[in-house]
Amino acid sequence: MRTVRFFVFAVIGLGLIVGIYVFSQTSPQSGAPPAPVASSAGVAPTAPIAPPAAAAVNSVPGMPPVIDPNNLYSETGAGKISPATSGALERIYVPHVRSGDVYVIDPATFQVIDKFKVGPNPQHVIPSWDLKTLWVAASSEGGQMGRLTPIDPTTGKPGEPVRLRDAYNMYYTPDGKSAIVVAEALKQLDFRDAKTMELQHTISTPNCPGINHADFAIDGSYVIFTCEFSGGLIKIDLTSGRSVGFLKLSKGGMPQDIRISPDGKVFFVADMHADGIFVIEGEAFKEIGFVETGVGTHGLYPSRDGKKLYVSNRGSNMVGGPPKGKGSIAVVDFATRKVDKVWPIPGGGSPDMGNVSADGKTLWLSGRFDNVVYAIDTTTGDVKVIPVGREPHGLTVWPQPGRYSLGHTGNMR
Repeated sequence: MRTVRFFVFAVIGLGLIVGIYVFSQTSPQSGAPPAPVASSAGVAPTAPIAPPAAAAVNSVPGMPPVIDPNNLYSETGAGKISPATSGALERIYVPHVRSGDVYVIDPATFQVIDKFKVGPNPQHVIPSWDLKTLWVAASSEGGQMGRLTPIDPTTGKPGEPVRLRDAYNMYYTPDGKSAIVVAEALKQLDFRDAKTMELQHTISTPNCPGINHADFAIDGSYVIFTCEFSGGLIKIDLTSGRSVGFLKLSKGGMPQDIRISPDGKVFFVADMHADGIFVIEGEAFKEIGFVETGVGTHGLYPSRDGKKLYVSNRGSNMVGGPPKGKGSIAVVDFATRKVDKVWPIPGGGSPDMGNVSADGKTLWLSGRFDNVVYAIDTTTGDVKVIPVGREPHGLTVWPQPGRYSLGHTGNMR
């Protein structure tokens, strides 16, 4: 029995000695790189293969090139201020639908420092394509004439208005040659010379009542507008200058703002009745998804790094909602198309239209039914509230990063 035990222990001891010797020969010396580990096929693994680079975008003539096909917002990052905005005052311009004026806020102090009358129904403050002028678009509600009132961003003061039949909103063709005045009341788009505002031509949109917000294909070949009062979208080919499709959304029925994804593959559409954003494949022009975000989904604003989409939920499904509604901001991840977090407005509110500060640290939004402006910290969601005039709407932050503006409150590229 003792002989058997001795033999077993001897074998174990010999195994340990052999194991130690083998380990000493195969383990790397101090400071030496480890030897490659063989795969099951006996071949050392290679480094991970990087995803293929996106193909260059063949944009329409006259449009500035897309620098990063994976992120068309690459040139609107924090601090990428164009020399064209040299001398512009750092200000927040707030139009008021009911009081017919524009308030001017100093973002450094969060105080109203100026105000001026522009006439009835000012809706949005719009940076020009060349970044030299801010235009206040006023609609023709109540039998009034529409107007475009210029603001000099180096002085913060208004100039003489251009009178026209209707001007609810305004965009620019990607080549900068034409301003697209959204004549919502007339169900049409008026293409005007971007400098003189002389009428060039008109596209009638009779099947799109409530035409108001838009965004453009990554290559600038087409634009998609929302049709607020018919629950759908209209796609317009900018080369031929004609409508090429209408898409009825599956639910909801009151689409508002629209914004393209960084890679240009899909569009996100806010719908105030559906309480979320639809995902639309642009080329095929079809609905492929939906993300619930909050009550009265309204405005859409990319973060300065192009990774997140700030979604303003106005807190009501009605066009004229009550104050202190269930207003909130949802932060949607562009890559996953999921809500990362939701920031409620403390005590209730009605966040509407606006934009992100040049450094990306503050989201500025009008409080449509509460007669205030919200300054929201994009890291914490903390909210500062600034009292303003009656029914603030499409405010803009200026200056903003980017090479050129496609319109609205700063759809920058």
